Amino acid sequence: MNEVDCQRLQNYLNYEFNNRKYVKTALTHSSYANETKGRYQSNERLEFLGDAVLSIVVSDHIFRNCPALPEGDLTKLRAHLVCEKTLYEFAKSVHIGEFLMLSYGEKKNKGNERHSILADAFEAMIAAIYLDGGLDKAQEFILRFILPEVANSAIKNLNDYKSMLQEIVQRNPESSLDYILIGEEGPDHSKKFWMKVCLNNQTIGKGEGKSKKEAEQQAAKAALEQMGYELK
Repeated sequence: MNEVDCQRLQNYLNYEFNNRKYVKTALTHSSYANETKGRYQSNERLEFLGDAVLSIVVSDHIFRNCPALPEGDLTKLRAHLVCEKTLYEFAKSVHIGEFLMLSYGEKKNKGNERHSILADAFEAMIAAIYLDGGLDKAQEFILRFILPEVANSAIKNLNDYKSMLQEIVQRNPESSLDYILIGEEGPDHSKKFWMKVCLNNQTIGKGEGKSKKEAEQQAAKAALEQMGYELK
């Protein structure tokens, strides 16, 4: 990889490598390593490490930021965020395919467009950043892709409107959300609750439910709809 291409890739990644051997290895497909008879190390070991770093960063983020999700839904959400299809889209967004080092045969077969190759290379790039800059830099890189995916698709599909609203609001560190009970009625075995959600002390949504949690979800849903989000 020449200097111009390396800088162009770093611009796409929004990360400047201290040691460029990592980025070169991350881009070396096994077919190219085999074709050059071992002169280059393939990205397979980096892919292994990147997969682990990605998993812990994603798991930590959704555990802390999606408190309403039970274990089963957290598992489904993580699986969506780290699956091949999602990683392929992430890799495409930073143009990794343009810089991959592939064998002649893989190039001819458009290997730089294959979902599996791009997804693997994205995981390898995570590992390269982790080795070069540490966990904080790798986490910063990963969350650039994960935050909008959680807010715009995955959480919405799980109908966790509170988490989706929180993801949107926390983009502005000065904003705060509060859920306030505004009414309840009925016997203990059949109560109904009304909640409102406030953004910086201003009511942005109201909801009702058979539990406070359900009413909070409905209030968050109402707030999201007011913001223009199309929800299921």
